[in-house]
Amino acid sequence: MLFNKAPFAFNIKELEALGEKNHSTYVNAKPFPHIVLNDFLPKKHANYVLQEFPDTNSPIWLDWKQRDLVHQPKKQGIGHASRLIDVSPYLLNMLSTFNSYPFLNFLEKLTGIEKLLPDPYFHGGGLHQILSGGKLAVHTDFNDLKALNLYRRINVLFYLNKNWKEEYNGELELWNDQLTQCEVAISPLFNRLVVFNTDKKSFHGHPKPLNTPEHITRKSIALYYYTALPNAEEHYDGITDWQDIPD
Repeated sequence: MLFNKAPFAFNIKELEALGEKNHSTYVNAKPFPHIVLNDFLPKKHANYVLQEFPDTNSPIWLDWKQRDLVHQPKKQGIGHASRLIDVSPYLLNMLSTFNSYPFLNFLEKLTGIEKLLPDPYFHGGGLHQILSGGKLAVHTDFNDLKALNLYRRINVLFYLNKNWKEEYNGELELWNDQLTQCEVAISPLFNRLVVFNTDKKSFHGHPKPLNTPEHITRKSIALYYYTALPNAEEHYDGITDWQDIPD
């Protein structure tokens, strides 16, 4: 495979300024701290990421038919970095860039959470792709990564879906902690970055089944960030807490 795309690197000062500028917006967002940043990467590099994204038949994907068919049917994921075999060097570089100092520094300035650590193993993260008819039930995430003795604090989602239509569904829904209503619905638009605090009250998902043509999938990069010490106010476990919310 020829590697003919120049690798991407964040501008440290520009990204730090972006985090500082949006800190207040982030921490005061409801139903829990979050932000949506459009056109996050230079357009050329966002297009490169999409070009290099594995297709639905790639061997990197876990077999979704052998996984949770109730809460996350038709969800393709890698589960672990060991499955990133034969992924393009450009895409591998981009994944590493999201785990690099400039991006960690940006997240710290944005969220106010210090001493953030990446997960180079991509436990449960990395690349995700939802097939037509798939969904992700509302849930809170596992936040105790026992494999590395780390505590999960931040989720980052980078979307890669061009010409996404409202009727496709697939919005990322953020629910209040009483699970009485969805307070924010975020369309998974191309080159859109979403950052949010993850804890046992940050209920989120895309529970409406995708209504896309068979050849259109919901593509994203999912990245999780941790601290070595727990937040004293939070309960930690290794469980994904699925919620059965009536339609």
